[in-house]
Amino acid sequence: VNIFGGIMQCDRIAQAIVAAAKEIGFSVPLVVRLEGTNVEAARVILEEARTELPTMETADDLADAARKVTAAAGVATV
Repeated sequence: VNIFGGIMQCDRIAQAIVAAAKEIGFSVPLVVRLEGTNVEAARVILEEARTELPTMETADDLADAARKVTAAAGVATV
């Protein structure tokens, strides 16, 4: 998931991602990268949810997200 929340607040997006993940019960890796309004609060929300959602990871930027996605998919990088 890659979101730039210019108008929409990232903390609300993070809350929705966590709620959906808990309801659905993801068993596949989920990499979340958020940037924009209230991003620090969003990162706290996502980090606190990691114990309940062990397949979820957060990424600091697009490069970090790409590394985590390729690692989760088992794709070799050059």
